[in-house]
Amino acid sequence: MPALTSGEILSAIARILICEDRAITFLCTEDEIRIRFPKTRRLAEYLSVPHYYVIPFIAAMEEDGLVTRTERVGVSTTARGTSVLFSRILTDYPRETEQILGPDLLRAIRARALD
Repeated sequence: MPALTSGEILSAIARILICEDRAITFLCTEDEIRIRFPKTRRLAEYLSVPHYYVIPFIAAMEEDGLVTRTERVGVSTTARGTSVLFSRILTDYPRETEQILGPDLLRAIRARALD
């Protein structure tokens, strides 16, 4: 079984969203912007590990205040988690992210998510 880290999990999430899905689902409220994660089963398949191997990482991220899990809805970032994940996305995939969001939306989300 490969040893995974939370950083590798976040990198895989970024790759799935940007390179495979070419889409990011944002949940916007007046207080925060959240990013919806791919389903944990898909993430596990992408990482070539059993599903039960990914769940403890998600739980640890929840304990650290980076994500929230909702029954039958899935996992999404908290405001703090959005900052962490979106920073990684912009660092690793700046051109692709701008292609997906366009310059104006990217600028607006960056201003709210990374402040």
